[in-house]
Amino acid sequence: MDAGTAPSPAPSAPSAPSAPPGLSGLRDVVRCDTSVREWVSWAVGRLDADAHRSADTHLLRLPAPAGAPVGIYLKDESTHPTGSLKHRLARSLVLYGLCNGDIGPRTTLVDASSGSTAISEAYFARLLGLPFVAVMTRSTSPGKIALIEREGGRCELVADAGEVYAVAQRLAEDCGGHYLDQFTNAERATDWRGNNNIAESVFSQLALEEQPVPDWIVVGAGTGGTSATIGRYVRYRGLPTRLAVVDPEGSAFLPSYAGDPAGTVETPGSRVEGIGRPRVEPSFVPGVVDRMIGVPDAASAAGMRFLADRFGMRAGPSTGTNLCGALQLALEVRAERGRGSVVTLMCDRSERYAGTFADDDWLLDHGLNHRPHLAQLERAWAELTA
Repeated sequence: MDAGTAPSPAPSAPSAPSAPPGLSGLRDVVRCDTSVREWVSWAVGRLDADAHRSADTHLLRLPAPAGAPVGIYLKDESTHPTGSLKHRLARSLVLYGLCNGDIGPRTTLVDASSGSTAISEAYFARLLGLPFVAVMTRSTSPGKIALIEREGGRCELVADAGEVYAVAQRLAEDCGGHYLDQFTNAERATDWRGNNNIAESVFSQLALEEQPVPDWIVVGAGTGGTSATIGRYVRYRGLPTRLAVVDPEGSAFLPSYAGDPAGTVETPGSRVEGIGRPRVEPSFVPGVVDRMIGVPDAASAAGMRFLADRFGMRAGPSTGTNLCGALQLALEVRAERGRGSVVTLMCDRSERYAGTFADDDWLLDHGLNHRPHLAQLERAWAELTA
């Protein structure tokens, strides 16, 4: 069979075979459809071949004067085929559905998303010849909606971030499809022990650095899947690295972590797409998080500008959030230990936010004055590299 051609599914489920010779009195119920199993094997092979064509993402060290005592590294997830960190998650979610028997050759895939995960899910759905529907708020950037539609996906827009879950589940039920449910399944769909997950990749790429075991890894939380994977991995490997989660304004994660019982916090949600949620998501595992840091949205915008102006890295606002936390922790490492390293993520690129966080007029219209925060970042960088 051609690896690029999906096997044709059987028109109906197979009938139960006649009783074979052997033991009597056994109850035998057969549900296996051989043609569907063949399609699933083809689909998994198709995803594996796609991953094999893609090299690992780069781990970039922010350029600093020779001998700078604390290095800041960015894992550049924007180089994935679909342009963001969510490429890893989407692939894991689709594989999880395939291997659980939830996705077959005629299944419509549905998910609730703030944009980037849906772009990646649409990519994998197209790769397997499956329909895809993304449920997201009307405030999602037009650039992300266009990318989903370019991959063949359809967007269902709702008014409020809290609606996306129920609408996505209902759509999947109505069409007999599969709700990928990234906010529940993110922490269980990824193998946190290894298998080239993001944590294993980071530590492998740091192996030849002066400080190969970072003091901190800094990430945001959207589903919570990335923080769960990294937090579990460092414990599994017995590493001293600590995990910090940065959280934008309007997110429920930080208030919950600060003491409100998990699941009771509800907030408006975040303006920084991809991180921060209006509720504490099931995939967020606070027990593996060592520290959380709240970052103002204007500071996230300043982090974007700082990376672009000083290093030519045109990153999105969640990367700006990450940078603020990473720089704060790097200063603390220098004060406490003298030397060390901090790792964070470059989640996607600024082109997706041309009409929002990458636009100075949009920032001012939304009351986000990033300039004082940019000056603070410049002073912090000068202090760190002095």
